[in-house]
Amino acid sequence: MADEQSETSEKASVSRRAFLKGGAAATGALSASLIPGVADAQLPEASEADPRHSTVEMKVNGRPYRADIPNRTTLLQFLREDLKLTGTKMGCDRAQCGACTVILNGRNVYSCTTLALEATGGDVLTIEGLAKDDALHPIQQAYVEHSGFQCGFCTSGQIMTSKALLDRMPNPTEDQARAALAGNMCRCSAYKKILESVMAASRLMRA
Repeated sequence: MADEQSETSEKASVSRRAFLKGGAAATGALSASLIPGVADAQLPEASEADPRHSTVEMKVNGRPYRADIPNRTTLLQFLREDLKLTGTKMGCDRAQCGACTVILNGRNVYSCTTLALEATGGDVLTIEGLAKDDALHPIQQAYVEHSGFQCGFCTSGQIMTSKALLDRMPNPTEDQARAALAGNMCRCSAYKKILESVMAASRLMRA
């Protein structure tokens, strides 16, 4: 009787481990179908020691990173807590304010609701990756010159959204810029100056 219970318990343990490992793979497969540019990427590998963890690999600001992290880790947490890239801010934590915006495979995303698993095999750009050799990116320069910020908390997200916009649309109209920035809130209400900054950045980048 004891042997039968032991065998049943072992089967249950193996079954549960297989289920969790399969769940991690399924999460990666779903992510690959949803995140642009990740469809052909290598899916994250579930940790053999703990199926609640997976190994993720991605480029952040041009540098490769590989880490074993809990499956529930958001991209925001990974950037701020694991990589210490704190320029990306956590505001609402529910995809409403845009303070956490980064660029993933060429598109602006809310990193607070994007799992780090979803970025596996991807290319992430954060505010820290814009300046080169201590020279501000033209978008950063435009925000400074046109006072496109007040408290500054939302500014990194505003700039990253602006970067994604100007990369795909170098010469937007003001209405197109407003629409692109609609997902980024500024609690100080510096919207007029933010729009001026984006339009000025467009001119600088085309000069």
